[in-house]
Amino acid sequence: MSTEALARVGSRTRRRRTATQAAVIIVLSVIAGVGLFPYLFMLGTSFKSNEQFYDNFWGISFPLQFDNYAVAWNQVNPYLVTSLIVAAASTVGTIALAATSAYVIARYRFLGRNLLFVFVLVLMMIPNVASIIPLFVLVRDMGILNTYWVLIIPQIAGGLVLAIILMKTFFEGVPQELFDAARIDGASGPRLFFSIMLPLSYPIIGTVALMTVISVWNEFFWPLLTITENSLRTIPVGLSFFQGQNATQWGPLFAGYAISSIPLLLLFTFLSKWFLAGIQGGIAGTSK
Repeated sequence: MSTEALARVGSRTRRRRTATQAAVIIVLSVIAGVGLFPYLFMLGTSFKSNEQFYDNFWGISFPLQFDNYAVAWNQVNPYLVTSLIVAAASTVGTIALAATSAYVIARYRFLGRNLLFVFVLVLMMIPNVASIIPLFVLVRDMGILNTYWVLIIPQIAGGLVLAIILMKTFFEGVPQELFDAARIDGASGPRLFFSIMLPLSYPIIGTVALMTVISVWNEFFWPLLTITENSLRTIPVGLSFFQGQNATQWGPLFAGYAISSIPLLLLFTFLSKWFLAGIQGGIAGTSK
């Protein structure tokens, strides 16, 4: 093939590659725009008065109403504190119980070990809605309605199943030689767990922590069902009552949504790398 023919083939290849990259960029931009649009709409509306909201529904209106955030903060502040307390306690409890359970299943050999893990897998197949009524009767009989415990304990129990599965898979990927060498040096079982396994498991711990916080933050029906005290309401329930109390105040309402999303935004910003690493290590077949 001549030099000119080779140049034409190379030019066509570069044009096809450029066209392909342009198509990929356009498609990804459309997907990103569709995904970000609700958040942009929320931010734009949070700076509007009611008159600006009805006059210009989709666009940005000036002057910006920064006072909406002061109004929203005074309203959602107690709900934000409750959600932070419940999220922190649920995350610590889920990680502590799931890590110890997954460590025992992954690293110890005992009768019924596989059957026990099968029971954990079976729990994944039970829809949450099927357990709401018996769970409500249980917490009512325990006398913990309208307390922090009624929000924390079910969150820990509900998050344990997936957390144990992810952590067990991740723990099994840690080389056994590390534990054998530590045992030769005289390390006990708890020492192996706290000195070797946990420091190597920060990615999966970050993943479980992020999943638990998201679950607590977005949970609406269970707090609505079990909490009647206004001071114990979480963010989603509090915002729904905020909407009822300020039916025509759209700016403060959307400012409340924006404020409630800040903790999750910060978590994703600082834990996204650990989240992806933990998911890759916690799903069977992706850790190697």
